[in-house]
Amino acid sequence: MLSLLPMRILYFISDGIYLLVYYVIGYRKKVVMANLLIAFPEKTEAERTRIAKKFYHNFLDSFIEVVKLLSASDRFLKKRFTMDTTVLQELHATGRSCQVHLGHTFNWEWGQIVLTALTKYKILVVYMPISNKVFEKLFNRLRTRSGNVFLPAPQMREAIIPYLPSQYLLGLVADQCPGNMQTSYWIDFLGRPTPFASGPEKGARNGHLPVVFASIDKPRRGHYHATMKLACMDAAALPEGELTRDYVRYLESVIRSRPDMWLWSHRRWKHAWKEEYDGMRIDTGGLVPA
Repeated sequence: MLSLLPMRILYFISDGIYLLVYYVIGYRKKVVMANLLIAFPEKTEAERTRIAKKFYHNFLDSFIEVVKLLSASDRFLKKRFTMDTTVLQELHATGRSCQVHLGHTFNWEWGQIVLTALTKYKILVVYMPISNKVFEKLFNRLRTRSGNVFLPAPQMREAIIPYLPSQYLLGLVADQCPGNMQTSYWIDFLGRPTPFASGPEKGARNGHLPVVFASIDKPRRGHYHATMKLACMDAAALPEGELTRDYVRYLESVIRSRPDMWLWSHRRWKHAWKEEYDGMRIDTGGLVPA
């Protein structure tokens, strides 16, 4: 019933929730402010606070927008989320599958649904399952409404096997904090050594896949535009580590241009750098040998 309300009323509700979450509950407020201090030490506390407040507004808007998916039509979403898929059309014409790498910028939930009608690719998305079974079931229903396939990250290698013979687009939110530090690539990200999962690059290299970097902007409330950039035609042709390095630098530029659009509430720097990881450190020339 809530999803049936007009967006102006839903955003009014979002504003009310913001007051509660930011000023009363303070949901992950310490994490958000600590992350912003790491990323923007040159900014004043007042400037970082302004970014935090905008972030919480975007964060709660995205939650309300997910609720709207229960009743929103494809026509409704297409009007509010635009993207230029020319690069995907050109890649599909070559007969090759591809990967799309993006970060946790709002609102990726709307974006993957809209993309379905704009490309001939079979869309596969790697995701982290939600521990709460009720929310996991609900989100799975919403995310797969357009026919996209969601592959759980812990079982990704096995889950993707049935789709390998087809021409697919594999979507990866590639700024997740990896679980295994020993196999992760390490690179300075927003000023601090940070681990990035090596799986996306290794998968692209093994399949000789083209890779596209994507970002999302928010021209105004409730309206989004995705931009896509071809990163490489064959990941295997690059030195190991270079694709991840290029993605990290791309993501940094996206975050710095619109810092309020990134998910600051996740603990991106919870793992500290250790000398034992030096063999997986990425430098300007690719992977740095131990």
